[in-house]
Amino acid sequence: MGKIYVITGSTSGIGKELVKIFASSPDNTVFAGYRNQAKIDNSLPQNVVHFYIDMTKRESIKQAAELIKTKTKKIDTLINVAGCVIAGPIEEIDTQRLRQQFEVNTFSHIEFTQNLIDILSGGRIINISSMASFGNFPFISPYCASKRALDIFFNAFALENHSNIKVISVKPGVIGTPLWEKSVELNIESLNSCEKYSKELNFIKINALKNATRGLTVDKVAKLIKKIDSTKNPKCSYTIGIDAKMAEILTLLPPDFINKIIRFGMKCRFK
Repeated sequence: MGKIYVITGSTSGIGKELVKIFASSPDNTVFAGYRNQAKIDNSLPQNVVHFYIDMTKRESIKQAAELIKTKTKKIDTLINVAGCVIAGPIEEIDTQRLRQQFEVNTFSHIEFTQNLIDILSGGRIINISSMASFGNFPFISPYCASKRALDIFFNAFALENHSNIKVISVKPGVIGTPLWEKSVELNIESLNSCEKYSKELNFIKINALKNATRGLTVDKVAKLIKKIDSTKNPKCSYTIGIDAKMAEILTLLPPDFINKIIRFGMKCRFK
């Protein structure tokens, strides 16, 4: 018997790979969320149902959920993939950009889930979090905070809900996806206009572009998610990647000591 999947951020990276994996079984139905219609893969099988969703617009989120509910009475697994990265020094970053970060990475997923709650009973929610959720990485703290908030809110939801909905957080390390190139495009103005931190921000920009071609491959993360989905009693959190596991271990140390390690690393890299 097939299963019903809903996947946001389905036109690139992890989301795109997940659609292919779950759609490979003809008995499954995969609802694939997109924002840019030009990026839709028209070669996908007929059991993929594309739906438009803009994670920055409440009305779009509501309409996407309503569309899905007209086509199915149950969702087995909701996978929240869509996200973005806002970067910059806290003393200069526009607070409107901070709001944008939380709107896309945190609030939109909560709202989408709320709108689908009546057909999620007994199902699962798999959130693509990040190793950034474990700590505070300088100059991308908005991203770190939004992923940490995502984990906290949905962990609370897992404890609170009366609908037997299981929540799983997947925290990958650096993954070679278009997210990095998109993040540079999204932050190019702030990365180029802050003279006080020009050395640090230039490093952040160069490193982000390098990340697009290194780190974990999307298929490794997608295969882990497939395994989680087929596991009868999955854990509430999974970490994948050496860098992510190191970040998780660091959280066991005293905060002052962690800051000393990060400052030493910054001194070595930003000199």
